[in-house]
Amino acid sequence: MSLWNALRPVTVGGGVVLATLLLDRAVRAAVRRAAGRSDGGVWWPLVRRCRMPMLLAIGSALLLACEPGAGLAAAVRAPVRHLLVLATIVSCAWAGARLLALLVDTSFARYATDRRDPARLRRIRTQAEMLHRLAGAAIAVVALAAMLMTFPQVRAIGTSLLASAGIVGLVVGIAAQSTLGNLFAGVQLALGDMVRLGDEVVVAGDWGTVEEITLTYVVIVTWDQRRIVMPVSYFVGKPFENWSRNDPAITGTALLHLDHSTPVEVLRAEFDRVLKESRWWDGVGSALQVVDTTPSTMVVRALMTARNASDAFELRCAVREQLIAFLRAEYPGALPRVAVAQAGQSCATR
Repeated sequence: MSLWNALRPVTVGGGVVLATLLLDRAVRAAVRRAAGRSDGGVWWPLVRRCRMPMLLAIGSALLLACEPGAGLAAAVRAPVRHLLVLATIVSCAWAGARLLALLVDTSFARYATDRRDPARLRRIRTQAEMLHRLAGAAIAVVALAAMLMTFPQVRAIGTSLLASAGIVGLVVGIAAQSTLGNLFAGVQLALGDMVRLGDEVVVAGDWGTVEEITLTYVVIVTWDQRRIVMPVSYFVGKPFENWSRNDPAITGTALLHLDHSTPVEVLRAEFDRVLKESRWWDGVGSALQVVDTTPSTMVVRALMTARNASDAFELRCAVREQLIAFLRAEYPGALPRVAVAQAGQSCATR
């Protein structure tokens, strides 16, 4: 009888492990058979990446259910059961968070294959990322609260804590005002569609691309590979430039200060030729105009469109360089000059 009592926990544990492994093999075999059909390819990544947390959740739940049959001693049964409850809560929270992340990724991937609008795809991706982070944080908070409530000491002081919840909430709200402000600003940023992943923005005088958006901060990659980390509340409370909110296409400008004798028509023809040969011009629009004059020069502005801000920057530099090279080679007198005279000659003329 004593030998059987010693073997009962091992038998129950082995049976639970065997049942969990058999269930795992059956699910994987069913998904593999379904993978040959049109809808099976969607579920296989979910099963493969959720396998470990789901096995732990099922195994711990089965152990908790079969624990009365293990015949443990009274001194050991209580801590073992408590440990199994904690393991079940943690594994279920892990499985829920992983399943939520995979569902968001899969849904976005299927949406991306059906849509061709880059701006809409960036908006959906940003909102999905933010909602995923919020849901993950909520799952973690609920799991932690459930684990704490399994301790009798925490349940005992819960009544007194509820009585002073108003004062505690006020103190916490004042102490974490900045953090809570960034948290709510992150939700507003995602749902308000003000900035998205991949947008070209100008923030605090720096141009860059939005690389990451979290609940509390935004990471911007500048043209020289610097990372600017800005609080989310900055984008809600201060103005910033978003060059690609509706359309990533942008119009670039290049200013040239030239002599008044510059042949503008010839320069305009050369400008058109440079654009047609450029790989950065999108072919939508262009213009070369004299926009201002000074006593010594005239200001020529070259307008050109590009697919995005990066191409526009490259196009502006290339056009400016090639037009100056053209004038230096063909019309050197068109470049700006500074008139000088000797002081004696100027006085004699007067």
